[in-house]
Amino acid sequence: MSGATLAAGPRVPKAGHESHGEKFTKKAGDTAGLGGVMGSLRVVELQLVAFIVVFSASGLVPVVDLLFPVFISIYAFLLNSTVFRSYGKPESLQVFKGNRLFQLYVVFGTVIGLFLPLAYVLGGFARGDQMAVRAATPHLFLLSFQVLSENLISGLSIFSLPVRALLPILYSMRRLFSLTGWVTSTFFLTKLPPDPSFQDEAWIWFGRVLSATNAVYYTINLFAFLIPMFLPRAFERYFQERDHYKAEHPPKEKKPNQPLPTPSAPQDKKEH
Repeated sequence: MSGATLAAGPRVPKAGHESHGEKFTKKAGDTAGLGGVMGSLRVVELQLVAFIVVFSASGLVPVVDLLFPVFISIYAFLLNSTVFRSYGKPESLQVFKGNRLFQLYVVFGTVIGLFLPLAYVLGGFARGDQMAVRAATPHLFLLSFQVLSENLISGLSIFSLPVRALLPILYSMRRLFSLTGWVTSTFFLTKLPPDPSFQDEAWIWFGRVLSATNAVYYTINLFAFLIPMFLPRAFERYFQERDHYKAEHPPKEKKPNQPLPTPSAPQDKKEH
């Protein structure tokens, strides 16, 4: 969700007999992708599709956010087919190899960005707090779409590295606007009742801390990881793969046009 799934490269099987013993060499446990945190890729995709359908049908997501994934998907396909064509093999698309600290970083982002906001939205439905639900749902919708896109792209390896790097950046930039609206709602628009109970105060502060933590985390993730670290490495690796591909597949030289042979003059017949 933070771009780590795409940064770590796709899951590809080993060649030969090792593919039976170890199905995948680029597991999320090694790459800090979301798949290692949430389990099977297909199960994650089904859950995210269910979230997206529910959020879309609830009427709580603005039209701009509903159309944003469609625009980004079309834009990514156009970039991949016209500007940044894929040259490398799936196993060469790894940009980072995550260590334990990187894994903790992704796990923390998964918990505060997906699990706790989902609990917050469900709690808002249970409490009848429509303002809390409406404020948190856009971020959760966009993040669910981003995670689904990252998992699909990482599993299918159909996009080149620059496109894979730009997707989480674009999603993160859009989600910062949603997070700003969530923070504004929890800190400035939500008011405590005249005689609040402990549960009321705890609920309000839970929303404030959760929204602020998400805003800080994804701001740091965008401006300290994706843009200065992930994006340059992705472009560097892409140009290396492109140069290597062109070196192995040089363009065929066209043979110079040879002049057509002139027909020989007919011999004069001997006079008898």
